[in-house]
Amino acid sequence: MKRTLVVMLKEPHPGRVKTRLGKDIGMVAAAWWFRHQTRRLIRRVQDPRWQVILAVSPDAEGLRSRVWPAHLGRMPQGRGDLGDRMKRALSLPTAGPVCIIGADIPDIDCKQIARAFRVLGASDAVFGPAPDGGYWLIGLKRMQGVSPRLFEGVRWSSEHALADTVASLPTNRIAYLDRLRDVDTLDDLRMTAPRARVT
Repeated sequence: MKRTLVVMLKEPHPGRVKTRLGKDIGMVAAAWWFRHQTRRLIRRVQDPRWQVILAVSPDAEGLRSRVWPAHLGRMPQGRGDLGDRMKRALSLPTAGPVCIIGADIPDIDCKQIARAFRVLGASDAVFGPAPDGGYWLIGLKRMQGVSPRLFEGVRWSSEHALADTVASLPTNRIAYLDRLRDVDTLDDLRMTAPRARVT
């Protein structure tokens, strides 16, 4: 079975990415950080054990962007809230499991991705929790058999995002990975690995 890792990302324009971080360090610096963080992450998660696809936004601009590696497949995120966009990515026409990660988690590497795919052997879904109540990874063994209510009622960008998403999968076997921090604020940036920091 072919495993697929989807990296969700936005074009790194000041004022359109990492705006909470931008309030702390400036919008240009926040966009610069996101651009370089995303490039580092994409390099680190490429592995022959799975294919990497970039889910880009805005759709048309992201599909033709020269910011991201040209050799990787791309798909538009499309319209809707985060749940709509992730459901679209999880529904890719692949025979194997699909995992989705965000681009703003400096400590993601191949070991965590490999573990996510491994635990999907015995589970229907896997989550990588974040300290703020959200999650840095979601993976499904397959969309078939998953509740059609997936992502319904999720309070995005809140401390309830993970709990709400799990509640939308009431009959599925769920596994959890290690807790990793995403970067939304200057405090988050200070608490992540040194390679993630703006100097």
